[in-house]
This record gives sequence, structure tokens and C-alpha cells, in this order.
Amino acid sequence: MKDFTVDYFTMTEQDAIEYAKSIKLFPEEAALTCNEIGDGNLNYVFKIVDGKNNQSIIIKQAGPVARISDEFKLSPDRNRIEYEILELQHKLAPGFVPKVYKYDPIMNCTVMDDLSDHEIMRTALLKHKKFPLFADHISTFLVNTLLLTSDVVVEHKEKKALVKQFINPELCEITEDLVYTEPFYDCPRNEIFEGSKEFVKETIWNDKKLVLESAKLKFEFMTNAQSLLHGDLHTGSIFIKEDSTKVIDPEFAFYGPAGYDIGNVIANLIFAYANGKFTIEDEETRDEYLNYLVTTIKDVINLFIDKFNKAWDEKATERVAGYEGFKGYYLDTILRDTAAAAGLELLRRIIGLAKVKDITSIADREARIRAEKICLIAGKTFILNRENIKTGADFINVIQSAELTSVKGA
Repeated sequence: MKDFTVDYFTMTEQDAIEYAKSIKLFPEEAALTCNEIGDGNLNYVFKIVDGKNNQSIIIKQAGPVARISDEFKLSPDRNRIEYEILELQHKLAPGFVPKVYKYDPIMNCTVMDDLSDHEIMRTALLKHKKFPLFADHISTFLVNTLLLTSDVVVEHKEKKALVKQFINPELCEITEDLVYTEPFYDCPRNEIFEGSKEFVKETIWNDKKLVLESAKLKFEFMTNAQSLLHGDLHTGSIFIKEDSTKVIDPEFAFYGPAGYDIGNVIANLIFAYANGKFTIEDEETRDEYLNYLVTTIKDVINLFIDKFNKAWDEKATERVAGYEGFKGYYLDTILRDTAAAAGLELLRRIIGLAKVKDITSIADREARIRAEKICLIAGKTFILNRENIKTGADFINVIQSAELTSVKGA
């Protein structure tokens, strides 16, 4: 058996089996098998199964470079951050994250619950499945993890200690580059679908006002330590089944503007909407599915607002939080940032290096171009009009307007 207590190395499937035996989470008679199932951009994910006792765990290992590209040099400390974030989120929003068992600073890995009875939400949405409880679940998670880690609730010295604990410069740099910088100019790393490049050039890169707004948003992201973010909350970071929602992969976590997490959820529901619009052939089935997504997007925003107001009234400890009008002002800033983050995510997934299958799996060329135009137009609108987007209906109006504009060839 290899020694896991001296130096880091990237594990193979057999190494992961030996590691699982060494930490004694399985009985002695366990018959262990392993599959590396990671399909993300950064890490290795090993599923360990005991065939005798029908038990399983996940071992997630963080390497010194990203799987997507050796250009991204990463601190394995992101695994420590993920472990500690999941522990904290379990206390703040119980039931909405996997249970964690161990963090190993030498092997840079975390051992956690296997969620094989759930499905990655993006994969499920690509099959056009519906999850009526999702909006209720995710809005609770967002309120509990964002408001309850802010200065509104947490004693200020304790909150500043959390900011220090979850400083995450390497992963933040990836976001600052891929989300806030590279989509707004002809960056060599951008990967744009051939049929959309001219539209991107005219609509995004040549719009000086939009580019200026992206700079403002980048500096707000870098300097506004408002809430403890998940930092990468898309539908690929959510495991789901009919009655359960589990948020995973918080390795991008740091203190930033609360709306960033909410906006990422909204944008990825819009990607699912675009996919359904251009891949479901039966009109009745398509309309039913799109109506489900419209309702879900509206409910995520409106339920967040309702639950936020209730939690503020029950949990706020900061004296000035009780001043008349302050709660409304604070919530408006979050909704403004939510719209902006939704816009940024829509743009960067179409223009930048990291794509989403919702769009890339649209086989028909013209349909994909149209889907990308809708995302680009909506994304731009969310950014430029972010001060005026405050309700679920406002978000839907942007999407529907983008659909109409894309037909006109704007």
C-alpha cells in the first residue's frame, strides 16, 4: 500500500481504493471498487463502492493544475476551502449540501457523501426533466448562506475572520479573467461558435458602454466582501432529485457580492430554457417545459425576496439594519447584482473558454446561433439595465424581449 502521509500525488483509481481502506470508513470485509467520475474542469472525483455492504463514498482530489488546461495553476488549498465551506453550509442550510467526513491536507482531498441517487441538474435539464421543489429549495439555501454570513447578522470581527479564512486568490483570478474580463474583448482564449462571432463583435466588443460596465462590475466583485459565496453556483454544481436538492463544489467560495450566486443560478436556468426552446420538437411538450422554467426563474427571485425579508426581520443583529428603508436599500443592491451576474454568466458561457452543454448540444446550426443570440442579448440587457430589474417578472421580461429581438436579427 502506498504511503498517503508524506507527499501529495495525483491518485489513480487503485490508489483511491487503498486510500479509502486507510481511512477506515468501510468494514474490514468490504469489497471496494472505484471509478473516476469527474467531468468538471478542475478536479478528480473518485466514487468508491463497497459491493458487499452497498455503501459508497466520494473522494474529491484537487491537483496543482486544472484538468481543463495546464495554464491554470491552482492552489490545492481550494480543497480545504471546500471542506470548511460544506461544514459551514451544513449548519446554515441543513439538508442542502452533502455530508463531509474528512479533509486531508497532504493528499489535498475531501471525503464526502455519495449522491448517486441524485442527478446532476444540468444533465437532468438536458433531458427536460422538471423539479417543482427546486425554487423553494435553492431560495432557502441562498438566503441562509448569503444573509446569514453577512455583516447584517454576523458580529463584525467574526465576519472579518471568515473573510480571512476563505480568501481564495487563485480561484477568484479565474473568475475575474473568464467572467469579467475576457468575454469583453477578442481574447485568444475565447472560443466562439463560428456563426456567432460577428454578432459578438458588433454587439458586445464594440459597445463601449457595456465594456465600461463590465469594468465597474469587476471591481465590485473584487472589493465587495458582502457575503460568503459559493462562487460557482451553476446547474452543474447541483445534485437533484424530485424531493431533494444538494449544492456541491464550493471550491470557488470567498466573500463577495451576494447577487453573484443568485445570478448564476438564474443564468443557467436560462441556458436550460434556450436548450428546450430549440431541441424539443413537439410544440405542446416544448411549451409546457418552457412554462415550467419561466415559473421556476420567477419563483427563485420572488421566493428569495420573501424569505430574505423574513430572515432579516428575525436574524439581523446590526443596529443600523433596523433603520427605516435600509433593508429595502440593501435588498435592491443584491437584486441589482443578481441581474448583473446573470448577464455576465450568459455572456461568458457563449463567448469564453468554459461552455455549457445546454448550448453546445444544440445540433442544428441555425438554432444554435439563435439560442446564442438570445443569451447574448439577454446578458447585455441584464448588465446595462441592472438597476431596474427587481422582480421575477422583470427577469422574464428580459428573456422574452431577447427572444423577440433575436428574431429581428439585432
